[in-house]
Amino acid sequence: MEKRKVTAVFDIGRTNKKFFLFDEEYQEVHREYVRFPETTDEDGYPTEDLPALQAWLREVFDRILEAREFDVHSINFSSYGASFVHLDADGEVVTPLYNYTKPLEPGVTAEFYAKYGPEESFSAATGSPNSGMLNSGMQLYWLKHRKPEVFARIKYSLHLPQFLSYVFTGIPISEYTSIGCHTALWDYSLGDYHQWVYAENLHRILPPIVSTETSINMNYNGRRIKIGVGIHDSSAALLPYIRSERNPFILLSTGTWSVSLNPFGSGILKPEDVQRDCINYMRIDGKPVKAARLFLGQEYKQQVAALAEHFGVDAERHRSVAFDCDVYQQIVSVYRPWFHLTELDYPGNPPETTLPTDSYEYAYHHLMVELVDLQARSIETAVGNTPIRTLFIDGGFSDNAVFLELISNRFRDLELHTTDSSLGSALGAAISISDKGLNSKFLKRNYGLKKHQPFIIKEADA
Repeated sequence: MEKRKVTAVFDIGRTNKKFFLFDEEYQEVHREYVRFPETTDEDGYPTEDLPALQAWLREVFDRILEAREFDVHSINFSSYGASFVHLDADGEVVTPLYNYTKPLEPGVTAEFYAKYGPEESFSAATGSPNSGMLNSGMQLYWLKHRKPEVFARIKYSLHLPQFLSYVFTGIPISEYTSIGCHTALWDYSLGDYHQWVYAENLHRILPPIVSTETSINMNYNGRRIKIGVGIHDSSAALLPYIRSERNPFILLSTGTWSVSLNPFGSGILKPEDVQRDCINYMRIDGKPVKAARLFLGQEYKQQVAALAEHFGVDAERHRSVAFDCDVYQQIVSVYRPWFHLTELDYPGNPPETTLPTDSYEYAYHHLMVELVDLQARSIETAVGNTPIRTLFIDGGFSDNAVFLELISNRFRDLELHTTDSSLGSALGAAISISDKGLNSKFLKRNYGLKKHQPFIIKEADA
């Protein structure tokens, strides 16, 4: 029996570690995943169990290479960003994989901006609002100035996607999408590392930068395999849309965070963009992606739990609410905010929640009107002056009927499509090292593309 030719992808999230095989038409033919208990760093802070991850990578790939039904011709890696693996001169890991939620020591941030600020202009230039260790460049500054004996041992610092590649190649490299994801390392106006990186001599431990589409042809366990250099997961998830959609678009990726991604503007942030919680990601060609963030999923989760308790209904009731145009029109005719939002503070946010209705469905619609208003403003911030034609929505809210109707109504001049992109970042990693082009049918065939029409607004009775 002839073996099926496949591309292998490791897609490493904070919780789930996934492995996929895709055939030549980008159809998934194999999947497996695992979770590892977290370990702790020297301060007792939770972090990734890097040795367990490394062992799993090798075990899975070696096993797949021995499988009779697959011919693995290439492998690539996608993972979360803002995370460094530091190697010494012998290629051994120097420190734990510090969690990007780990608080920085007091004074580090203030000291940094005193040297290289002001903060507002620095954040705009780097597309990286002050976010502590989530700005992975701050980790290097922290190590150099608070742990100099550790820093002195570092030969190379690799972002996690590139470390995953290093596990298989032993070749240290840097790559654009990992450098460009709110790391505070890259100056988007210069197209180079920010001057602070050179001032601190950090460029000496950052390996040469290569294109995301770079691959290394190697003999691995007796097989000739093309090994990719890794890609940041957000940039990977965006790539299939860029490759298959010809018109300018916005991708609204929803979940705990709702992120509006605009890969078609200049991408250079203004101070007012930073104030509106915009950051930069990077396309695989080094061009900036303007992204506006909103903690929408977390707010939604808290509010629907409170609604269920208030009305004494099942906690999952929100999932079955159908859009009611009459209710919507009643709400907007006498609109004022009802809900005190805890995660999405804004001017006019009520000091407390008041629910002057005995209808769960009415209250839920009211909540969604309020949340979608903030979501729409976030999308508009990401759009800026870009002549957008299409809005894609994926993730948790892509099957929320009320959310989609309200967004469709708010952006009536745009084509609205939803997609099921559970494979998004993994598929993007496979595409990034492939020479095969995508066409307009790709999203429909691989992502379950659906088109949504705005509802018809009823005329008031004369």
